[in-house]
Amino acid sequence: MSGLSTPIQPATLDFTAGGTPRSAAFGDTYHSIDGSLLQARQVFLAGNGLPQRWQGRDCFTILETGFGLGLNFLTAWQAWRDDPQRCARLHFVSVELHPFNSTDLSAFYRAWPELAPLAEELLARWPALTPGSHRLLLNGGRVTLTLILGDARLWLPRQVLRADAVFLDGFAPDRNPELWSPPLLKALTRLCAPAATLATWCVAGAVRQALIEAGWALKKHPGIGSKFHTLTGELQRPSRSLWPERPPRERRALVIGAGIAGAAMAERLAARGWQVTVLERNAAPAQEASGNPAGLAHPVISRDDNLTARLSRASHLYAMNLLEQLAAEGLAPRWAACGLLQLAQDATQEAEQRSVCEKMGFPPGYVRYVDRAEAAALAGCPVIAGGWYFPRAGWLSPPTVVAALLASHGGAVTVRYQTPVTRLERRDGEWHALDADGHSLAAAPELILANALDAARLAPQAALPLSVVRGQVSTLSAGALPPLKMALCGDGYVTPDAGGLHCFGATFDFDDDDPNPRIEGHRSNLAHLQALLPTLDTSAFDPAQMAGRVGFRTVTPDRLPLAGPLADIAAPMAPGVQLPRLPRIEGLWCLTGLGSRGMVWAPLAAELVACHLSGEPMPVERELMDAIDPGRFHLRASRRAEGALTKDSEV
Repeated sequence: MSGLSTPIQPATLDFTAGGTPRSAAFGDTYHSIDGSLLQARQVFLAGNGLPQRWQGRDCFTILETGFGLGLNFLTAWQAWRDDPQRCARLHFVSVELHPFNSTDLSAFYRAWPELAPLAEELLARWPALTPGSHRLLLNGGRVTLTLILGDARLWLPRQVLRADAVFLDGFAPDRNPELWSPPLLKALTRLCAPAATLATWCVAGAVRQALIEAGWALKKHPGIGSKFHTLTGELQRPSRSLWPERPPRERRALVIGAGIAGAAMAERLAARGWQVTVLERNAAPAQEASGNPAGLAHPVISRDDNLTARLSRASHLYAMNLLEQLAAEGLAPRWAACGLLQLAQDATQEAEQRSVCEKMGFPPGYVRYVDRAEAAALAGCPVIAGGWYFPRAGWLSPPTVVAALLASHGGAVTVRYQTPVTRLERRDGEWHALDADGHSLAAAPELILANALDAARLAPQAALPLSVVRGQVSTLSAGALPPLKMALCGDGYVTPDAGGLHCFGATFDFDDDDPNPRIEGHRSNLAHLQALLPTLDTSAFDPAQMAGRVGFRTVTPDRLPLAGPLADIAAPMAPGVQLPRLPRIEGLWCLTGLGSRGMVWAPLAAELVACHLSGEPMPVERELMDAIDPGRFHLRASRRAEGALTKDSEV
């Protein structure tokens, strides 16, 4: 487990004798009650030329060190909301080592009633305090808070963004020197746009010198309250970012596929003002792998908190946030964060699950270990063993989620059904989707393949390493099983009453293209169900009379999705090139390879691709971007070939 996975230690509620909130860990105050909003407005907003600098912009990004109580964020959000000339989208990226829990924040926010509506919305979205990036959608999705929990020295260099304004607001350098160190300030500068500005209350000589060496031109200004001076800066030389800057794009896109991948992709682009056309070969959305009546939504946990676990955590928390936003908009996807139990299969695995929970130190609101007795009480019936309990996981209905995503932005998304695409062609700066006769069905500058295995057929020049696994689920009418209070998984899975059905399974059949449910598949699913619910008499169910459904999961060799720009495998590649500089096929993207976790992977993966296309801050750190980059397999193969040539030349 790396330092990136160090458990988060929440801040403790503490005050000075005069009632000012303070940090016991750093021995310094956050803000004074009477001057905190004035400091936010005069030092940080005015010091960065806001709100004027965001006016007329499509998107504006603020980067902050030290989220603290979140008052700078709330004040910036309030100023943005009250500005009739505001930018279309506001991104606020902030890092915090010791965040407050929502209960303590709520107590603090009572002192600032003018911020109450915004504070209430923030608290409603406040994440479980787990390490890593948490992307929160606020103000109908037009304000995005990316809250990075952990050590800024580890996390900031891994971010991919271009900040237009910087709020330097850590504790005093003599109390929190790490947040003002020259290496961190250089790393922060590399995340800035060429015309970026910064503002801070700190005028310490060592900090000024580090900023000047990083490329900032600084000015001192009269301070406020107990601060004699404040500091502003303008970036004088372009930052050397590994990630290439993308020119402004015409905001039209073509998406192939109307399952969860295509729907999530269309929704994320439409949220940014794109016009999106979706082409679907079936007569309705969610007819293939996304068509199961119910599925589970929960994260993955591993002892070493590997890339899959980290991506799964970020994806699950983001998906729950998005589902809450869709529900708030009245789009009514069917889902329930009723809780989920991931049960051990035997005593050895049970001990391992307990050990992993103790090692990782996750907050109980995210996951905790429960023994068999507590698991049974939570589930509402006897279960095979104890295991991991995820309070905010649960089940969802994929077809209703897909429908909600496609409907969420009205006329910005056009879906054309019964429109199979035979091949693609790039001409005159646009991708054309062609039918069997070579006629153009639709065209756009950017095309995203979100059509599972068929993406490999339409983009042979990218050599996507995709395969399929057949999965059969079984269903029983609600009431046929004990009254489950929550979803269960382990050796198989089962949902509680999900729209009048219990859905359980599923098989995992390689090299099998049979689209019809089979009796042996139902038998296998009943065996998995029996393993979860040991007192259930499954002999009462006749596999020959059971209902079910078959879907085909598209998987990659490493079982992680493909999300991003497609690599051009025919283009020459410089030795030692890194993924961001890999040659790409102009305007061609994909979101596929979701396996059996499409409902969890797809929303965040779509957000990542939309940020690529729109030049916005990425929702996850660079390692996770690389982990799902469609070019990763081509790069690995090229490096193996380079290594083989080097060995041959040495011989």
